[in-house]
Amino acid sequence: MIILFSKILMHALMITGFVFVMMLVIEYLNVLTQGVWQRGLRGNRWRQYLLAAFLGATPGCMGAFAVVALYSHRVVSLGAVVAAMIATSGDESFVMFSMIPGTAGFIFLLLFLVGLVAGVLTDILCGEKAAAVSHELDLHEAETCECFPRGKIVQQWKDCSLSRGVLVLVLFLFIFGLLAGYLGPPTWNWIHITLLLTSGVGLFIVTTVPDHFLEVHLWEHVAKTHVPRVFAWTFGALLIMHLLVDYFHLTGWMQGNRLLVLLIACLVGLVPESGPHLVFLTLYTQGAVSFSVLLASSIVQDGHGMLPLLAESRLDFMRIKAINFAIGMGVGLIGYVIGW
Repeated sequence: MIILFSKILMHALMITGFVFVMMLVIEYLNVLTQGVWQRGLRGNRWRQYLLAAFLGATPGCMGAFAVVALYSHRVVSLGAVVAAMIATSGDESFVMFSMIPGTAGFIFLLLFLVGLVAGVLTDILCGEKAAAVSHELDLHEAETCECFPRGKIVQQWKDCSLSRGVLVLVLFLFIFGLLAGYLGPPTWNWIHITLLLTSGVGLFIVTTVPDHFLEVHLWEHVAKTHVPRVFAWTFGALLIMHLLVDYFHLTGWMQGNRLLVLLIACLVGLVPESGPHLVFLTLYTQGAVSFSVLLASSIVQDGHGMLPLLAESRLDFMRIKAINFAIGMGVGLIGYVIGW
């Protein structure tokens, strides 16, 4: 049992480390390109659907949050939100790329296409038109975030904050674990090399960004908010998977009751929370559930993307969740019939 826990712990640390580094990079790029996605939404409805689905497919919750913010300002239509929420997998997208990189790319392509079609059909059936941009959203209206403060980096290290020191130490330890073979695949394949390269990029970001960027975007948003939750859900999902597969021997039952498991996966996907989807992801990696179950779960769940809309409009929240549930079940059943 101790050996099992240690293996699960190291696997969860590797996945969480990859998620952490990728979140740093996405946050960095999000600030660098601030406002670009909004300007691109000016235009016809097809451009809105395409960009909404693209923002949803962007790893993490930022793209989904952006689409919800635009919808609350009546910049995009209900169908655009449906497209984004089907395309998104929230923080789980990073985990999927770390565990099943090849399959994850195929899944996100399918999610993008399904989201695009679902968004168009939603507005046609609901009689809604994509909204025209009426005004600009203010992004960081009180201040401008600088990503690379030339001439100030040395001074930042002379006055090094606790958060910067902690993040650099964590990244150094993660890189050491990769180099020493404690973390990552046992062989130096492309996955191991990618982990090392992205970790190096993350270390560069942490060592160079100004204090404001580090405190607000990397420490408060990524390190304190997302990383503990990702680790807890990843460790829990891996543990549940091992118990179901190795101790309770439920693999045969799940494979023999695929329709019931499909329904359960879609019902769990209704929860507006990052994490439950990881249970079905880990079960898929062990061959306990089929690809159609994983795909349906990915369609229905949306990470934290819908939480801002829940505060804005409970009716719209329930409408979009109902639409995504129906589409997830429909696509899952099609996958079941064709043998996925």
